[in-house]
Amino acid sequence: MTKKYKVAVFGGDGIGPEVTREAFKVLDVVSEMGGFEIDRTDYPHGSEHYLATGELLPDEILDQVRGMDAAYLGAIGDPRVEVGLVERAIIAGLRFNLDLFVNLRPIRLLSEKFCPLKGKGPDDIDFVVVRENTEDAYAGIGGILKKGTAQEVAMQQMVYTRHGVERVIRFAFELARKRNRQKKLMLVDKANAIRAQDIWTRTFAEVGEEFPDIEQDHAYVDAACMWMIKNPESFDTVVTTNLFGDIITDLGAVLQGGMGVAASGNIHPGQVSMFESIHGSAPKYKGKNVSCPIAAIAAVQMMLDHLGEAGASARVEGAVESVLQGKDVTSVSASSGISTDEWGDRVIEKIRTL
Repeated sequence: MTKKYKVAVFGGDGIGPEVTREAFKVLDVVSEMGGFEIDRTDYPHGSEHYLATGELLPDEILDQVRGMDAAYLGAIGDPRVEVGLVERAIIAGLRFNLDLFVNLRPIRLLSEKFCPLKGKGPDDIDFVVVRENTEDAYAGIGGILKKGTAQEVAMQQMVYTRHGVERVIRFAFELARKRNRQKKLMLVDKANAIRAQDIWTRTFAEVGEEFPDIEQDHAYVDAACMWMIKNPESFDTVVTTNLFGDIITDLGAVLQGGMGVAASGNIHPGQVSMFESIHGSAPKYKGKNVSCPIAAIAAVQMMLDHLGEAGASARVEGAVESVLQGKDVTSVSASSGISTDEWGDRVIEKIRTL
């Protein structure tokens, strides 16, 4: 019997639907080659839908997504809507309500020409960041008192639970073992200044006792940023807090070529998980067919790996790498001179010929 995977698709705003189109064009090809099917359900929820209906992300839609094998997100954000309103409702709504406690961000350079660091190549930049995804300052505990007055007070609480910290650290140790590269896991925190993060230091050491084959490393977040630039080859697997993970993974994205090639997975092992490119909706490029969909295609590659379709995932990754190494590919920005649909066509051509 042919395998069939149910996927919820939120194309979203701006360039989201365009890059999603190319990503699923690629997915259609590799699924046919791999002998499995994608049962796709499209949802309109995003800024346009909100402006037209006043609806964000209803509970019944969340319930439907819970019954899927995976979810896919194009991009969210529109300058006509209050900053963060739709993002909190849809992106954070899916992450928190589906308990997607791992934000997985591979930092892999596929072509030396896209790296801003002198003398660094693909062998030097190949690590992954495991970012805790449901706690910290993003938990929403806080608010603003006396807004707009001279006495205004704004507070946002960082919150860490033993349950939340331990499960993401354990995931990271298991990933370091699975990657089998340097077999090293680095904890990034700021426990010297933010003493609440001592829960990370202690839990890391305790869980690490169960993984004697994995070398334990540690860096404060400021030092980690410095070493990512100075010695990226020393990184293998990294685990960190929600806030710091949000920051250092964008730094990592620049090392691999920029937002146009970087993707992420929002994961709960064994349950429905969500995959997305990390770039924004770029509304100024909407409908112009100039945006690079490589990050969106990379998100499909991550989704395939999560679904257990390792062969199809490898085909997509190999094709993307081959396309990026093409002599006429000098940029992954909107000014690359390669149209959105041509990017997708090139990846498909490589999938069929490699």
